[in-house]
Amino acid sequence: MRHSLPIAPQFYVTAPQPCPYLEGRMERKLFTALQGDEAQKLNDTLSKQGFRRSQNVLYRPSCTDCAACLSARIDVKRFTASRSQRRTLKKNAYLTRRATSPWATEDQYDLFRRYLDARHADGGMADMDVFEFAAMVEETPIRSRVIEYIDSTRDELSAVCLTDMLDDGLSMVYSFYEPTLHKASLGTWMILDHIDIAREAGLPYVYLGYWVPGSDKMGYKAQFDAVEIYRHGQWEPLSLDDSYDADSHPLSTDPIAEQVANISFPDTRA
Repeated sequence: MRHSLPIAPQFYVTAPQPCPYLEGRMERKLFTALQGDEAQKLNDTLSKQGFRRSQNVLYRPSCTDCAACLSARIDVKRFTASRSQRRTLKKNAYLTRRATSPWATEDQYDLFRRYLDARHADGGMADMDVFEFAAMVEETPIRSRVIEYIDSTRDELSAVCLTDMLDDGLSMVYSFYEPTLHKASLGTWMILDHIDIAREAGLPYVYLGYWVPGSDKMGYKAQFDAVEIYRHGQWEPLSLDDSYDADSHPLSTDPIAEQVANISFPDTRA
């Protein structure tokens, strides 16, 4: 007789570092390795609980005095593009989508470097070389794709998104684009295109990463219709009428042991 057994990985906590989103705060992450035959199941399950993937690691913010980083996703069925977003779709109609295996190219890296130098020169990825870039793209133990967007009028690479395929949606791991085209709103356009991809595939959600109330860097995510956030152990509609002050309170976080105890894991067969 076969019995269902839970996948129970080991969890660790990073050392505190300055938070890139909220000045004066320290950031800490809870993480676990993503490896083995059950990596896809683990990624699917933990993504629904606010975790994100970085190469072969799954992580979730676990700060000692703040719980403001909230995982965000779009409910594809409920989403309706705004007038501004419809203009963005029309403006970028000349771009064509090309999905490839997770393999890094020189064109991608050149675009990535131009994007970082123009948009995030002082960010944590600013010094990433071509080998680190290749690792970011290629070191994935799950179903991942590189979605390239080509300027069909000049046959040039304009934007790229590293995308994970989950059992309930698409997870936009990292995206970048030609910085000279900032007026084209390519970041918004890639999200809109991923909503279309999810619809075509019959997948209910597009995962956007973290939304941080009060952070200008993350504010754009709240501009999308039908956004949900993972809060207090469940998904709920994002409400801009809610100040979310309680999530920034020093007593808003649970102890690490309690956080781990409340994580649900997938079952496998012995």
